[in-house]
Amino acid sequence: MNSLSPLFRRLAFGICATFCVATVHAAGAASYKVGATASGSPFTFLDIKSNSIQGVMVDVANAVGKAGGFTSEIEQTNFAGLIPSLTSGKLDFIAAGMLKTPERAQVVDFSAPVYAYGEGLIVSADDNATYTDLSSLKGQVVGVQAGTIFYDMLNKLGIFKEIRTYDSIGEMVRDLSLGRIKAAVGDQPVVAYQIRQKLFKGVKLAADYKPVNVGEVCLVVRKGDSETLARLNQAIASIKADGTLEAILKKWGLDAQVQP
Repeated sequence: MNSLSPLFRRLAFGICATFCVATVHAAGAASYKVGATASGSPFTFLDIKSNSIQGVMVDVANAVGKAGGFTSEIEQTNFAGLIPSLTSGKLDFIAAGMLKTPERAQVVDFSAPVYAYGEGLIVSADDNATYTDLSSLKGQVVGVQAGTIFYDMLNKLGIFKEIRTYDSIGEMVRDLSLGRIKAAVGDQPVVAYQIRQKLFKGVKLAADYKPVNVGEVCLVVRKGDSETLARLNQAIASIKADGTLEAILKKWGLDAQVQP
């Protein structure tokens, strides 16, 4: 027996229609807010000409979006604010030069790696000594960016006369070029990119140095967000398989080999 009034039937139909549209939208294309920084070239940086965030990880975010059927809205956030913005729900995932560490893995989840790198040893351009490790710098004054895993590495060695810390790689390189420190340790691909762009002058990367702190760069999601993580991992696998990731890394002058 049909005892529903015409008004109730119209309301019920409207609610059902709204629910069905929302369900179709959720199951189809989505838009994710993606956190990136303005000062981490070549991974992420502010391009002055376009006034937009560009770099390796921006290209990766867009590529996984295309492969995964969603769009990536890049949100500029300072590096220290990336994880808090993610955990508070302001961001859906992070695409930046953020290394996977046990400490970070306690509060966020990491995707499959898209790149891996270690530290580079930066020396004066006229320093022709061979450096395969840091033991040759025993008793010297060296520099490192504050708050990085590389500071902990230098500190644990305990062989240096002094370890000077800097807020930025640029400040550290300037002191090195002026002869205030003997050598410096920093993110190898970042330093290499800046040298190629002729932004760091009077210095070079020690060609024979072998990094000991190699980490993975991944996309980062909220702890327990298994749905987004699975979607990103599937898309990462796709762009690895079809050569898209390799093309992105080559575009920015990075080694195309990705750690499994």
